[in-house]
Amino acid sequence: MTAFPRSLELRYRARVRNLIFLRALVMLRASLPRCVVLLAMWLVGGTASVQAQTSASAPSAAAVYCAPRIVSTQAAKAGPDPSVRPERGWVDVTLPESWSSRWPDYGGSVWYRIDWERDCGDTRTPVALGLDGMSSAGEVFINGDLLWRDASLVEPLTRNWNVPRTWILPASSLHPGVNTVWIRVVGVAYLSPGLGALRLGEVDQVHQIQRDHLWQQRTVYFVNAVLSAAGGVIFLMVWVMRPKDQAYGYFGLMSLAWLLYLTTYLAETPWPFAVSLSKARVSIMALVAYVLFTCLFTFRFGGQRFDKVERVLWLLAGLGGGALLLVPDRHTATVFAWVWKVAQVVFLLNCVQFQWHAWRRREGERQLSHILLALVWLVFIVVAIHDYAGSLGVWQVARSWAALSGSLIVALMMLLLSAQLTQRMRSVEHFNRRLANHVTAAREELEQALAREHAQAVQHAKLQERVQIAHDLHDGLGASLVRGMALVEQAQEPVPNARMLSLLKTMRDDLRQMIDYGSSAGAVVPETPVQWFAPMRHRFTRILDELDVESMWTIAPAWDGPLRPSALQCLGITRMVEETVSNVIKHSQARHLRVDCRQPAPDTLEVIIADDGVGFNVEAVHDQGLSVGMRSLAARAARVGATLSVESGVAGTEVRVLLQFPTTAL
Repeated sequence: MTAFPRSLELRYRARVRNLIFLRALVMLRASLPRCVVLLAMWLVGGTASVQAQTSASAPSAAAVYCAPRIVSTQAAKAGPDPSVRPERGWVDVTLPESWSSRWPDYGGSVWYRIDWERDCGDTRTPVALGLDGMSSAGEVFINGDLLWRDASLVEPLTRNWNVPRTWILPASSLHPGVNTVWIRVVGVAYLSPGLGALRLGEVDQVHQIQRDHLWQQRTVYFVNAVLSAAGGVIFLMVWVMRPKDQAYGYFGLMSLAWLLYLTTYLAETPWPFAVSLSKARVSIMALVAYVLFTCLFTFRFGGQRFDKVERVLWLLAGLGGGALLLVPDRHTATVFAWVWKVAQVVFLLNCVQFQWHAWRRREGERQLSHILLALVWLVFIVVAIHDYAGSLGVWQVARSWAALSGSLIVALMMLLLSAQLTQRMRSVEHFNRRLANHVTAAREELEQALAREHAQAVQHAKLQERVQIAHDLHDGLGASLVRGMALVEQAQEPVPNARMLSLLKTMRDDLRQMIDYGSSAGAVVPETPVQWFAPMRHRFTRILDELDVESMWTIAPAWDGPLRPSALQCLGITRMVEETVSNVIKHSQARHLRVDCRQPAPDTLEVIIADDGVGFNVEAVHDQGLSVGMRSLAARAARVGATLSVESGVAGTEVRVLLQFPTTAL
């Protein structure tokens, strides 16, 4: 490849400006103001051009560059010792080139000889060497001095076919006249071994060209790989959370398959494989998987049902993968080419059929998402036509439209799917808001219904308590009256006044206790436990003092937390405490009584009534069912949702009530 001198480039630009000026004169008749503007632009540009040409033609040594000229480019197979340059067998070649057409089925080392010279004989001005790549590894010499060598020249070979490199030739290695660049390339048969384009020239110029090629051959693919990895991971996660949306899953698999295929361009070693040919087999299989998942994604995204076509695609993918794995090495090039062509044809057919699906008129309106995906596939069709129309070489494919447009298309497809997912999420959020409003309304209605039921339950409890008081009056006071009447009737002599007074006082105390027992049916939750137990403590303390029973009341000063018992539960526990203390007064013969009300946890209430009376056999009373009081306590505990435990013995009796607060205040 011959580099143009700087002076020739400036002259070429000057001629271009002259053509622009002539064009401006032709347009003068149509638009005079526009012509004036163009003329001014020409004057400014022409002056700069004259200055540049004057500067380029000046005799200053710093402004003149003697461009190197390639004299010949030759190649020859290496001998038994591949590190030794061959003396015969040299043939003329044109770079870039692949030696597969010249030496079929040959894999190993090939030496390239590039002779060049500078007509001016200058050896002090730096010269840069640029190389687009070599398939697959190699080393570079300048006049016998080693300039660069790959990390591995044996399997697993370093992969440099798509890695552009630049070197500044050391002045100590150059000499007047013809200089030679020696390049040994180690390639694998059936994988298009050869050497990429080579250029010699000014350092800045070669560096700029190589930077452009680095962007085209590496950066574009790296960006494409990053987008594919992100799309694959994100949409596979979406598919895991939404298994019914198979389009997201197939797009994620498609992106990961494309990422694996991109390692063909990005990987600099065949790792994790020991030989380069195995890496090539897997790369082509990744391309087959990419085409398969692309077709399935298109079908799912467009809502198309092609069951038979899908079975055929799976069959073709299986046959292609099996052929790639099992084909002998000498036939890999042919199989690779056929699999690649079939995959491309299937891909293009998929893009074409979706155009018809997205744009054809059906019942209802066309879907915007289908049209957008059809436009993306249309870009692929245009790119394919452009690339197939040109004669793409081994290294030119790295700068094809498909490579340059791949990143943009992946990004557009990710945006398309993201927009669709966002729209669905918004629909779900709208549904959730409507559902939340309905739930709120239903909750309010339920709370009102529960409040009515609670009021009815409290009223029902009051009625039950009144009936219970009537039964107590009948059973308790009536029994006392019957006993008194029997005592008077059966007495042999008039009953003394003191005895009658004692009987009347006993009946009065029973009546007072029953009245007090039935008058505390308050339906309001007390503010504190102290306010709750104060009336009971006041009534029973006076009776206990008259009976010479020492009592100790330990009540929590406040509720521990926002939760507290309901009004119905407070009423039930009040009745249980009153009944238990009444039983202590009547039957226990105790000298000491202890009442504790505490909260072992913020949502739990515990009430303990303990005495040191004579006690009783709890199991016997429970089994025989003789005690009305025990049955009444158990029924009340079950009614309010509390747990009742009774322990009794010679040391006394302890009644424990454990209540779990409701989570919603009633």
